Amino acid sequence: MNLPNSITLSRIATVPVLIWVLSPKFPVQGTHGEQEIIASVIFILASITDGLDGYLARKRGQITTLGMLLDPLADKLMVTTAFILLVAFTPHIMKPWIVVLVIGREFLVSGLRSIATNEGFTIAASDLGKLKTVTQIVAVVACILSHRWDHWQIGWYPFPVAFTAIMATYWMTAVSVISAVDYFIGFWSKIEHASDATRQRSLVLNRKKTAVPEKA
Repeated sequence: MNLPNSITLSRIATVPVLIWVLSPKFPVQGTHGEQEIIASVIFILASITDGLDGYLARKRGQITTLGMLLDPLADKLMVTTAFILLVAFTPHIMKPWIVVLVIGREFLVSGLRSIATNEGFTIAASDLGKLKTVTQIVAVVACILSHRWDHWQIGWYPFPVAFTAIMATYWMTAVSVISAVDYFIGFWSKIEHASDATRQRSLVLNRKKTAVPEKA
């Protein structure tokens, strides 16, 4: 157990806290949006740890098998929990089909990464994948805040909180689909070559195993 892994575990620990804060039984539900602000701060801080633990692991040379297991698990738990909660918290914005699409995309990319690892290559995070992560954070926070506010009056300008949440949610959905297609294209361009090489290695190994020794 090291510092990066501890940070990753803290992100996992925020999942039940976020569930509690966004539940109807949360004790702090004032007219000034205390519940929404607390939930937004928790999600933002958890999102910051997503990049912090990886940065510290690389900088300190503390990349471990446990960390490689926990980091993607923590990401998936945090994102899927937030989206599922928002279906009940802001049903006028976060529709069930959007959540199914986004979560399905996460399973698809995880599956592609697993197959790629078995075939001997890796799928690096693309710029679209990084953009997807940013749009997810914006969409979740905007949706949480839109539960209490339709707009913020900033001087003479009424900042449209609800409209921002709607636009961010659909933009996030579009980026998620496009990035999934981008990952699949990158995966498909390598899988045939990697599979051919794997089959050739297996053929050589099989021949060695089944070779009958010559009689003296």
